[in-house]
Amino acid sequence: RISSCNTRKMAEQEQRKIPLVPENLLKNRKTKKEQWKEKGFRFKRLESFLHDSRNMTKVKLRALELPEKYSLTFVVRIKRINGVNLLVQRTIARLRLKKIFSGVFVKVTPQNIKMLRIVDTYVIWGFPNLKSVWEFIPKRGQAKVKNKTIPLTDNTVIEEHLGKFVVICLEDLIHEIAFPGKHFQEISLFLRPFHLSVAHHATKNTMGFLKEMGTPGYWSEHINQLICQLN
Repeated sequence: RISSCNTRKMAEQEQRKIPLVPENLLKNRKTKKEQWKEKGFRFKRLESFLHDSRNMTKVKLRALELPEKYSLTFVVRIKRINGVNLLVQRTIARLRLKKIFSGVFVKVTPQNIKMLRIVDTYVIWGFPNLKSVWEFIPKRGQAKVKNKTIPLTDNTVIEEHLGKFVVICLEDLIHEIAFPGKHFQEISLFLRPFHLSVAHHATKNTMGFLKEMGTPGYWSEHINQLICQLN
């Protein structure tokens, strides 16, 4: 009986023995653990970088949300948006910049500044002065009436569609754009996006145009030079 018990215990002990793992497998496990640690470290670094960049973006937005001395921006689309993300496409559509080398006047509000930051790499934008607005609208301005394009040469058309906002002539319209009020949105929508005077070679060679004009993004008051050049 004793011998049979001992035999049974020895058999159980042999079953409980952990099988030996080949040395090459142990090395592979160790390597994989190190790789996972490295990936975790890289992920944390990336997460930290994204957090810092988001904070920096928020700081920039806060700095540009409501500039005290500016109430109007002019935005020019200078790049194609083929294959870009949906947010950029929707923002470009909201700004009515469907065509490359088109421009619009935009009122300075926190929401609009955030929109401009979203499309920062596809547009040039800055703060136009009164001289630029007064010279640009009479030359490039066109009205949108029932999906028809009408030149701003007839004050009766302006009065008919904007008279309820006490805008009865071209001078009134320019003033309301230059000094945005509570009816700026309605008056701005009355105008079609401006088609800029861009050389034919630039439409075929956008990169060459950008080298001549400069980088896209925020131009502050330097936008007036661009308006003068493309008017």
